[in-house]
Amino acid sequence: MARLNPYLSFRDQAREALEHYRSALGGDLEISTFGSVPGMAHDPADEQLVMHGQLTAPGGLTLMAADTPSFMPYVAATSGVTVALTGSSDDMDYVRGAISTLLDGATDVVPFEPAPWGDHYGQLTDRYGITWMFDVGDA
Repeated sequence: MARLNPYLSFRDQAREALEHYRSALGGDLEISTFGSVPGMAHDPADEQLVMHGQLTAPGGLTLMAADTPSFMPYVAATSGVTVALTGSSDDMDYVRGAISTLLDGATDVVPFEPAPWGDHYGQLTDRYGITWMFDVGDA
């Protein structure tokens, strides 16, 4: 079955961000650099940049990210791009734990609390400029 996964773009902070996300979400992190693939590092400064990083977290969550090498234009995250972490009441502790870690350096925080529609909802922009939305319901 096809999957739809967030793929985040960074100028040069993908490794740091993915390690931060692993501390928030848990799971296994795999990173390939531009220097590890022959012909991909056109500039020696690009060799340690992340060509592809993938965090495989519990429950089938997958988050991917890459840095932007010198030969490509950097496109920053926009306010219209959001990573959504959602679940049922069984996931409440996991989501609260993720939020607790992601709050470090976060801005534009909407507290994770009961919403008018009955779920717990919150959001934040993390220290890397990525917007996160959290929703946990009883379903």
